[in-house]
Amino acid sequence: MSPEEEEREGLAAEYVLGTLNAAEARAVRDDPEMAEAIAAWEARLAPLQALALPEAPPPDLWARIESSLGGAPAARPPVRAGWFTRLWAIGSTAVAAGLTILMLANRPAPPPLMTVLLSDQQAPAFLVEADRGGEIRLAALNNQPTPEGRVRQLWALPQGAAAPTSLGLVPEDGRIVVRPAQIRPEPGMLIEITLEPPGGSPIGRPTGPVLFIGRLLPARGV
Repeated sequence: MSPEEEEREGLAAEYVLGTLNAAEARAVRDDPEMAEAIAAWEARLAPLQALALPEAPPPDLWARIESSLGGAPAARPPVRAGWFTRLWAIGSTAVAAGLTILMLANRPAPPPLMTVLLSDQQAPAFLVEADRGGEIRLAALNNQPTPEGRVRQLWALPQGAAAPTSLGLVPEDGRIVVRPAQIRPEPGMLIEITLEPPGGSPIGRPTGPVLFIGRLLPARGV
């Protein structure tokens, strides 16, 4: 659903619920492009009328009307809420909550973040994909053996951070899936692989050369 369609749906729902001011309601009612959306929302909300129980008028209502027409106005009886008022009181909170859920459900999810880690020769070596929930996945595009007696370690450096955070050691097959607790993937975050001693860096930050590096960006066309 496009942003324009989302806005049209929202206006139609607010029109049917009666939450627009007079000018906004008039503009929506007089717009022929809104007719279909309004009809759809009226049909959607029609079952709520079943929540309003039928109520007969007071038996002495006509007598009071006749009396008021013939002489001094009779005291007006307390106004009883009609079906629409009762329907609104019962259903408005539930409908508003449902409308909010519908809007959120129709809102497009942000695209995943991706990058290709390149060597210092600009050769692609690894593909990194990260979702907004926190999971980071690494897959080798051109996996090369690790030098004997060394390991490859994966790091993430969010923008503005003073030092990278270790995401763990890269297995020999070049594939790893991690969900770091300390950081969350975000656009612009640097992902890098360094060469470290067995067991990984002993000081919590890179000690060896950077073998591959890339920056996470939203995936286009996803």
